[in-house]
Amino acid sequence: MTSATLDDTGPTGAICFDLPSPYEAHSCGLLHLPRFLAKIAKHLDGRLPKSYQKNFCRGFDRFMCMHLGIEPQEVVTLVRKHGLGTDLDAALLELFPADLRAVEWNRELVHKGMTEAGREFLAESLTNMGCANLIGSIVNVCDMIELDEGRIPGFSDQLRKSWQPSS
Repeated sequence: MTSATLDDTGPTGAICFDLPSPYEAHSCGLLHLPRFLAKIAKHLDGRLPKSYQKNFCRGFDRFMCMHLGIEPQEVVTLVRKHGLGTDLDAALLELFPADLRAVEWNRELVHKGMTEAGREFLAESLTNMGCANLIGSIVNVCDMIELDEGRIPGFSDQLRKSWQPSS
């Protein structure tokens, strides 16, 4: 493996400290939806860093859309057409199924990373980030995002600047 610059894809490249937390719920009740919408807006404006492109319309974005029975690009199209706001919210409610099963999705989201393979991924990521002391404290992928984006203390600016993601 070779070292990459902090602008490359992957965790802890360029950080968007202004994205909503994956734990933030949309008014319809779905966790992660405000984050996905904000990432779409940044993408459409050309402001979504390469470090976020890897999982744009993949990862949680895709899992949430699969839960709803829609394609991520359908949501991108609506944000492109309506921007963010009440017009978008109305269009999303037309696109989404009548029964969002929000509780089911929210439970699934907060459990991502809690399988044996997920715990191994989190431990490896935390070790690579210089935060092995947080193994067991960061219990899911949402917490990893919170750590990376500075909402959970422990991954300092000094560590972030010194860490080189593998390619």
